[in-house]
Amino acid sequence: MTDLIDTGSQNRKVAIWLLICCGLVFAMVVLGGFTRLTGSGLSMADWRPLMGWLPPLSDSEWQRVFELYQQSPEFLKINSHMDVEAFKGIFWLEFLHRLLGRTIGVVFLLPFLFFLARGYIKAVEWPRYLLMFVLGGLQGVLGWYMVKSGLIDNPHVSQYRLTAHLFAAFLIYAYMFWVAMSLLYPVSGNNRHSWFRKSLALTILTSVTIISGGFVAGLKAGKIYNTFPKMGDSWLPPGGLALEPFWRNFFDNMTVVQFDHRVLALTTLLVVAVFWFKARKADLPARTRPAVNALLHTAILQVALGITTLLLSVPVILGATHQAVAMLLFTVSLYILHSLRRI
Repeated sequence: MTDLIDTGSQNRKVAIWLLICCGLVFAMVVLGGFTRLTGSGLSMADWRPLMGWLPPLSDSEWQRVFELYQQSPEFLKINSHMDVEAFKGIFWLEFLHRLLGRTIGVVFLLPFLFFLARGYIKAVEWPRYLLMFVLGGLQGVLGWYMVKSGLIDNPHVSQYRLTAHLFAAFLIYAYMFWVAMSLLYPVSGNNRHSWFRKSLALTILTSVTIISGGFVAGLKAGKIYNTFPKMGDSWLPPGGLALEPFWRNFFDNMTVVQFDHRVLALTTLLVVAVFWFKARKADLPARTRPAVNALLHTAILQVALGITTLLLSVPVILGATHQAVAMLLFTVSLYILHSLRRI
């Protein structure tokens, strides 16, 4: 009995640590949204993963960093009016974004080594945590790969790389969250709940909608057709098949990308509403029912935020909040999925 209590206490501590890391990743995604919406993402033209903890501390260092930025396409084509003081305004958000990424690495690594040394994490379990750390490091590389796409000729990052960077953040978050939930809610059964597949389909739909939002962000497609429910005077996007080959319209055509995100968002809301309505009479675990209610409320909030953000031409605060609530909706759907994995 004492061993079971000790194991439960150890698992809870490891789970809390993982949830703290999840919270930091959540903050990282939101801060990334602010960085993108304020046009700060290309302000740091170099990448120093080990030596980049400190910002410029002297006028000469600020001038050196600014001169690097002056060689970038964004300065030459968009921000040539900037002096070093104006440059500082866009530098700090990107610096804080990168600093938070490094902080997450430390917050993950040091407790991991402690828990490993104390035996809280068994030898057979440590590879899954090592994978989390490796994925986090690769996310940093992917972030720089994304930034580099805007430092060559076109002063805008690739929407493909931006969406991949966003998706990778959600993937790392989901992995840590799932392991944390498994530690907090261990089960002995091997049978999946009958609603597991429904919840899985809903989680996939939510994820696809979020990915489509990444393409909207990457193309700045929210800046056009700031009307709802119609796109201008049309229900269907004009010029929807303008690009060749055909498939490029779904990823490179701003009009189609916005239209797809609208359809996916409304479809997700409809599916969530049906899921909630039918779940009221289903035999669900006790911890699932409040989450199903939260899922509906969050989905309604997210669609309302999305429409408002569109109508107001994507103000920074609303755009970043829309991204944060997307992650919250994903979290609730993932929690429901986990609660139905075994009975």
